[in-house]
Amino acid sequence: MYNGQIDPVEHVSHFNQRMIVHSKNEALMCKVFPFSLGLVAMRWFDGLWVGSIDSFKELSRAFGSHSITCSRVSRPLDSLLSMIMREGETLKMYSDRYWKMFNEIDEDFDDVAIRTFKVGLPAEHSLRKSLTGKLVNNVGQLMDRIDKYKRIEEDQLLGKGKAKGGQAGSGPQRGASSKLPLGTINVILAAPEKQPHEDALVVTLRIGGYDVRKILVD
Repeated sequence: MYNGQIDPVEHVSHFNQRMIVHSKNEALMCKVFPFSLGLVAMRWFDGLWVGSIDSFKELSRAFGSHSITCSRVSRPLDSLLSMIMREGETLKMYSDRYWKMFNEIDEDFDDVAIRTFKVGLPAEHSLRKSLTGKLVNNVGQLMDRIDKYKRIEEDQLLGKGKAKGGQAGSGPQRGASSKLPLGTINVILAAPEKQPHEDALVVTLRIGGYDVRKILVD
């Protein structure tokens, strides 16, 4: 769907690819093309004079002329020189920004892309050391190396998250029941006759912060 934010030439090219089976049917191509347009472009199409378009080629040219202001303007090569990894940024975030900028440059320059991506990394970054020690020859190899270190980074972040979670749950639980007693009161209840007893019943209660221990002797 053309929304005015993409290159109109690319939009027509994608439409032609989808309609490749019907490319010889000019009338059908012209009838189907409006269904690929957004609201604003549709208003332009509805404003065309009846009989002003004789073929799909003319329609695509008219569409391109009308939408030329929305065409993508390629960025200069120097744009990559300003790409650096920001403080607190992950490798994934940096690479996503880099490739977005890279795709907006029309030239083909693998060596420049490799060099500028590496220079944009901090000097102590493990990927930069890897790219310096073991060179890559093209952008495809660079992307493979980046993916490898992105997975390592994700595993490290996941491990740190688990470690923090374990430390948070391993601390002592302090509540009212864990407080130390202020003291112990021993109360011994014994029968009047003194007889040897081997078994005694000992009951300990917490009362007002004190352990009250009762020893019952029958």
